[in-house]
Amino acid sequence: MAIEITNKPTSQATTPGRESLRFILTQSRPTARDRISFIEQLSLLLETGNSLQASLGTLSQHSQNPAMKAIIDAMVNDIGDGISFSQALSRHPEMFSTTFVNLIAAGEQGGFMEQVMQQLLEMEERREKLRTTVKSALTYPVFLVLFSISVVIFVLVVVFPKFSDMFIAIQDELPITTKILMTVSNILINYWPVLILGLATIGVAGWYWINRGAGKTILDQLKLRLPIARGIFTGIYFSQTFHILGLSLGNGVNIVSALASCKEIVPNRRFQKLLDIVQTNVTDGAGIASGFRDSDIVPQLIKQMISTGEETGNLPKVMSRIAEHYEQELERQLDAFSKIAEPIMLLIMGLVVGLIVSSLILPIFQLSTSVG
Repeated sequence: MAIEITNKPTSQATTPGRESLRFILTQSRPTARDRISFIEQLSLLLETGNSLQASLGTLSQHSQNPAMKAIIDAMVNDIGDGISFSQALSRHPEMFSTTFVNLIAAGEQGGFMEQVMQQLLEMEERREKLRTTVKSALTYPVFLVLFSISVVIFVLVVVFPKFSDMFIAIQDELPITTKILMTVSNILINYWPVLILGLATIGVAGWYWINRGAGKTILDQLKLRLPIARGIFTGIYFSQTFHILGLSLGNGVNIVSALASCKEIVPNRRFQKLLDIVQTNVTDGAGIASGFRDSDIVPQLIKQMISTGEETGNLPKVMSRIAEHYEQELERQLDAFSKIAEPIMLLIMGLVVGLIVSSLILPIFQLSTSVG
């Protein structure tokens, strides 16, 4: 059975309750962890024989997040008015994606919503695990970078000025590194307001360029071209995309709707263009494999697997296997990246600190030698 649900509500009349909901959501937005908890608890309540409306009422009573409670209360009212669960979910796109809505709709019409809820829970947990893995792999290198910058600024602003009078006496004999660091130290001390304003301006301009301007397209291209970044980002995009396709197709969701759902979760224009091509080919009757076949992003093995899955009518299983493969490969790549990045960052820190220390010690040694 092919299911296609849009995020447009059946009645969009504005009520005081919905105005209150919008206000609450601007104060505290529900998180991915709230969504996982919601799916897990609702699935458990439905499995134990509770009705959907009663289960949602119980969750509302025990919800600790005001925004989540407001969403659940709105769904209870919608279901009480005769609206289906999937349509009630579609009224909260900030919390429930098109994938979520389509799968619930498939479960409602097919009479297997409890199984769909369990599959959604597994998908959300995998996504959260992936997010945690990426974050943990990047946290330590970022910490080392920030720590190194802090140490350098501290030495230049606090330590170097204490030796400035001493260094002036042997200005002509100072090493070039010491002269450069003294100049940088003077700039940091005397022009720090201008530097902060300049960095803030560059940061805002960079954010705008990346998020609103041409920089977004360039950055998306680099993510899929640079050696290390390509492996990480393609792993993220493919694991998420094929998990959704496998889960959606396995539950009877329309292929076009499933591809549209994938575009929502992949924030990369070049990858979205690939999905647009696949979606167009499917709409024209060419099949899903033809869209992937001409892409230089997709490895040959994956193209062959998708083609075989389409020919044998076993696409959902093939998609899920591809997603699992990329998930495991991504974990290996992130682990390798962490192991490589740590010694490189420590080496860079050692070189920077060594350069600064030598720039301090050499002039003092020269001065003591000339005095002696």
